[in-house]
Amino acid sequence: MLNTYVTLPRTENQARGLAQYARDFLTDAAFQPGDRVYRMVERFHVDSIACGVSALACGTNAPRVLRSEALDYSVSDTRRGVPLLGSRVRVAPEKAVVANSSAVREWDSNGTNFGYNPARGHTRGEFGHNDFYPVAVAAAQLTGCDGRQTLRAMILLDEIRGRLAEVYGLKEHKIDHVVHGAIASAVTYGAMLGASVDQIESAIGLVVAHYIPFRAIRHGKQLSDSKGASAALSAEVAVLSMQRAMRGFVGPADVFRNPEAIFCLFEKPAAKGESPFDLVLGRSGDDFAVMGMHFKLGLYEHQSAGAIQGLIDLLTKHPQLFADEKQLKQLRIDIYEPAFHIIGDPAKRDPRTRQSADHSMVYIIATLLRKAFEQRQAGWRELMLMPADYDDAALAHPLTRSLIDRIAFRHGGHDYDARYPDGIPTSLEIEHAQLGTLSSGLVMYPVGHARNESGMLDELLAHKFKLLAGLAVDDVDGLYRRFTQLADKSPAEIGNLYDFAIRGVA
Repeated sequence: MLNTYVTLPRTENQARGLAQYARDFLTDAAFQPGDRVYRMVERFHVDSIACGVSALACGTNAPRVLRSEALDYSVSDTRRGVPLLGSRVRVAPEKAVVANSSAVREWDSNGTNFGYNPARGHTRGEFGHNDFYPVAVAAAQLTGCDGRQTLRAMILLDEIRGRLAEVYGLKEHKIDHVVHGAIASAVTYGAMLGASVDQIESAIGLVVAHYIPFRAIRHGKQLSDSKGASAALSAEVAVLSMQRAMRGFVGPADVFRNPEAIFCLFEKPAAKGESPFDLVLGRSGDDFAVMGMHFKLGLYEHQSAGAIQGLIDLLTKHPQLFADEKQLKQLRIDIYEPAFHIIGDPAKRDPRTRQSADHSMVYIIATLLRKAFEQRQAGWRELMLMPADYDDAALAHPLTRSLIDRIAFRHGGHDYDARYPDGIPTSLEIEHAQLGTLSSGLVMYPVGHARNESGMLDELLAHKFKLLAGLAVDDVDGLYRRFTQLADKSPAEIGNLYDFAIRGVA
């Protein structure tokens, strides 16, 4: 299928352009993503469900609090309420969205994008995650969409936030990456509910003018619930903003060209009356943003994936490493910015919470090494990091702490920086008392990366789903069937998509 695109130039009102694009995307037969795109977004959605149900079953704090809050907003009218994940109880849509998005995001183990599209010269490299699918599901349940329409809305949401991540770097201004997802959520939710172009423009304006989270939520010696719940809270205000706009509230217009809004405020346009960027969005074919997004194969910050791959490669090649952990004298990791800054914060050499540990390179690698020494095995499947690897006992494990002390984490310099965000440029060296110096070489595309060609992804995603979903449900295969082949599901099946039991969750 031929790839075609819609361009929203910087000289025009891009908020209105996004609104019209979304309305057309959902209704115009000329907007036709390829079958590969539908299959890809389903894979990311299924992966997010395993993350969400396990986080709820494990009683993680933010999802528990936000679910409890949502239950205070129960709705008896099925035309006005949508269910929580693993529940028949219908609640206000924005409360279902915040609770469900918090659950799928809590482990920080679902999909990732790095905002990289060199073919168009759009390489700003903003982060983002596939945390916002509950917005599309909620709107689908309210409007009676079938499964294919629901997947189409997920593609739309990922397309908007993914393309924004390619052209505007929020992190460079200390703004949290969830802003792109909030804009995409407002647009998608509104278009699915039949909002007008004027109403969607107002909702975008409300989101950008009133609800900008800064990266203070991710700063500190020990990270809090705010880090994991950021996407959920932004999805909630996106839905609220759209609801208000549909009731008649008029928000700021033309917000991408507004000189006092974040986009022009932080990056002056080339000419007056412009925004800082052109925006190119998929219309048909396979070239959609979701096709360039990446999977996490366990619980870890995605920028550590190159080091994980390097370690697994060395352990597989040199099984003698398993013989005696005392023979490991030092492990050195070189990496690019911004990864070094994010997961190399000196405070994270002593993580005391899961939210800090899963953003600590030294903890992640030390834990993988500990598991390898204990199991005498190496491989993504065998060493896959799960919630138990971040519990209190794991955080304080004496072998892990000993290994942390032997890990040197360094910024690799310009040569590494220049290769990001094309890949995850990382190298790992082990100094061993008997084997000498062992090097992984430069790792660019670890398993899970969109440009990895190992052929291992589907097997590892299935294993991850089994491990995580097994923490939450008795019938793992049944849960998998419920969320796969979504394009064939009827409106009634989408309406009841979340109607299953999660172990220990009301």
